Amino acid sequence: MTHEVRCRAPRLIPIAAFVTGFASIATEISASRLIAPYFGSSTFIWANLIGVTLLFLSLGYWLGGRFIDARPDARWLYGLIALAAVSLALVIPISRPILRASLDAFDDRNAGAFLGSLAATLLLFAPSLLALGMVAPAAIRLRMSSVEDAGKAAGSLYAISTAGSILGSFVPVIFLLPEIGTRATFATIAAVMLIMSIVGLIAEGKSAVAFAAAGVFALALGALVIGSQGNLKPPYRGQLIAELESDNNYIQVLQDGDETLLALNDGHAVHSIYNPKRLETGGPWDYFALGPILTGDTSPNRALIVGLAGGTAARQLHAAYPGITVDGIEIDHTIVDVGRKYFGLTSDVANVTVADGRYALETSDTKYDLVCLDAYRQPYVPFHLATVEYFKLVSQHLNPGGVVVVNAGRTDTDFRLVDALSATISKAFPTVLVVDVDRYDNSMIFATNEAVSIDQFAQRLRETAGIPLVETVAGWALDHGNIRIASADGTVFTDDKAPVEWIIDQIIIDEAVREEK
Repeated sequence: MTHEVRCRAPRLIPIAAFVTGFASIATEISASRLIAPYFGSSTFIWANLIGVTLLFLSLGYWLGGRFIDARPDARWLYGLIALAAVSLALVIPISRPILRASLDAFDDRNAGAFLGSLAATLLLFAPSLLALGMVAPAAIRLRMSSVEDAGKAAGSLYAISTAGSILGSFVPVIFLLPEIGTRATFATIAAVMLIMSIVGLIAEGKSAVAFAAAGVFALALGALVIGSQGNLKPPYRGQLIAELESDNNYIQVLQDGDETLLALNDGHAVHSIYNPKRLETGGPWDYFALGPILTGDTSPNRALIVGLAGGTAARQLHAAYPGITVDGIEIDHTIVDVGRKYFGLTSDVANVTVADGRYALETSDTKYDLVCLDAYRQPYVPFHLATVEYFKLVSQHLNPGGVVVVNAGRTDTDFRLVDALSATISKAFPTVLVVDVDRYDNSMIFATNEAVSIDQFAQRLRETAGIPLVETVAGWALDHGNIRIASADGTVFTDDKAPVEWIIDQIIIDEAVREEK
């Protein structure tokens, strides 16, 4: 049985295909920014997000094809777009309690609840993606005038839809997300879809339905505004004094007593501490000052910090070695601005370069007495800063007797990442030692091209009396650091094969399961 096609304005169909193509990709990209502050942005998270997107788009294609064959009416197409707009506007207010529950699950090491929150959050996008998927076969069916031009109709609409998707992949990243933020980006995408829906419904003689859709959208938009009042994410420690979104990170500045803290993305690690009343932080930043001591250098001239953040490590180096010049590399210019405003990152603390940590070294010929690698955005590690090739590049930028110090995350029982990084660094340096940080779940990996034994390092640590900060931190390392030769048995990361995130995801899940028992 052949059903008569009802479409008064066929020229609007390609525009609808373009808008839905734009909205589907823009929604996927914006969704990653919504969940990153809670779940991170690892390949594991992206795989789940892409999988959910493709699953419900595919289901929408299947349902849409069957539905439009039975009811080939353009009014249904524009109604689907209105449904996608309304459901997308509701995502943020509905997702907020689920996302906050994920924080409690993470803190309680409840793996089931944490993964359940992730699944629930991703499924919030299902209605929008399902409706958008249904639009594609509907548009093709309505655009066809005969079986003979089916290929032409399908090809042209897929091309137009893909063009919209290309635009949707760039506009949120280049303009919307950095300029207006995640919540307003969702509202903008939903508004674009609603406008398309209203124009289409009016063209099809359904003005009343169009105005009804606008009214429902207004209610959904109101829920977005009211339900998303306040901060995108609550502080996990202290009071929130600033919240920003950059091209690379979700940034929080927290105040906890006298300490100003920098938290990024999923926010379960502190990336910088500033306390004008106290020098020592007790964290890994203090331990970078032990680097020169490995080879007996008590007056290093120049240091490089890859992953400068708010500049805590740079200030510690100046405190330990007053004459030192520090160059800092930080990939996020917004973090640099935050460091200057809240963390005392002045020009005399560090010469700042905003760039990727590997690219900056590839394009520089400067040599250093100390290289500090602190670019591992907890809990995840940029793989290209953790490979044999990268550490060989770092070694080329060291002066004779120079030292590399790497800050690596762990749990109190699981050292798989530390072991893997140690084994990798051992392929580039003959001497690699590990010192555990007492108050934090971090280990510091020290590497040099000189031959240094544990006893020599320990003796040099004992001889630091009178050097501010270094004497204190050396005592921590000797008493609680479990100084040891780095393991060479771990996984070795290369540019070709670096399963960094896979190892870290295993550590997180295993730790959560262990805590549940």
